[in-house]
Amino acid sequence: MEGEYSKLEETRNHSFSLSILQNRITIGIMAKILIIDDDVRVTALYENYLSMEGYEITSVNDSSKAVQTALSTNPDLFILDLMMPEPNGFKLCRLLRTIPNFINTRILIVTALDDGDSQAVAFGAGADDYLAKPFHMDELSRRIKDLLTKTK
Repeated sequence: MEGEYSKLEETRNHSFSLSILQNRITIGIMAKILIIDDDVRVTALYENYLSMEGYEITSVNDSSKAVQTALSTNPDLFILDLMMPEPNGFKLCRLLRTIPNFINTRILIVTALDDGDSQAVAFGAGADDYLAKPFHMDELSRRIKDLLTKTK
């Protein structure tokens, strides 16, 4: 019974999150994205590009402040680097998945780690997609659009 309640609650939360996102898109408000990367130049690049794409962007360069920022901004998607000072991206991804607000929020890993082990650990931690650097910004945009329109 408890497991059924948990699944029902998860489904209800996801439906509510998806409904909010669909309403935003319908009325012309693009999705909110939280970028978490310790490299200021990288976050500035992503911010500029994704803002021009119409997204509402917030960035954090200190991973220890990511959860607090996420709770205050309630993003529709996280862009998360893996190689950061503690908590690193793997730990942060796991942590975000334990917070009820973010159980169904999309997490896109963007990192220089392109080995299979890192990908496996990232997906095991709760990531929805994985993009290895270097990449074209158009690919980042496509992945974000795919994640935001995909049901979980």
